[in-house]
Amino acid sequence: MWIPPESRDPVVMHAPTRKSVACFGAVNLSTGRLVMRFCAVFNGETFEAFVRRLLRHRRAGRHMVLVLDNAAYHHARVLKPLLHKHRRHLSLFFLPPYSLQPSTIERVWKLTRRLATHNRHFPTLPAVLDAVTACFSRWHRPNETLRRLCCIS
Repeated sequence: MWIPPESRDPVVMHAPTRKSVACFGAVNLSTGRLVMRFCAVFNGETFEAFVRRLLRHRRAGRHMVLVLDNAAYHHARVLKPLLHKHRRHLSLFFLPPYSLQPSTIERVWKLTRRLATHNRHFPTLPAVLDAVTACFSRWHRPNETLRRLCCIS
């Protein structure tokens, strides 16, 4: 089949793609509950606010262990006072670099992207946030999907 050449190359219009939103998340492995928080950037202050939110979800008398990768904001100096204050019931466990086993939350992010964003066009960033938030809202309470995904028995 022959197609006549075009006088100009076609131009595909698209929405700007440099905008982003940071999202922190954690799954309680004893209950399967998802706790998440959107913020403007990933840094020590926003991570500290997320840890404070997690501490509010901690059951009294229970020790909380956060499994983390080695992102710079996980080691921020601003966290030292908070970690010292809650050292009796909060521990940070850092995965080794290039760990073959991703943390539990990485599986949640992967499924969220597949369910909420794949094969869809979003003209604006708020449209993406709405789709992702709708996906997260299904997992706000403990449920079978997160239980299986996170290997919770």
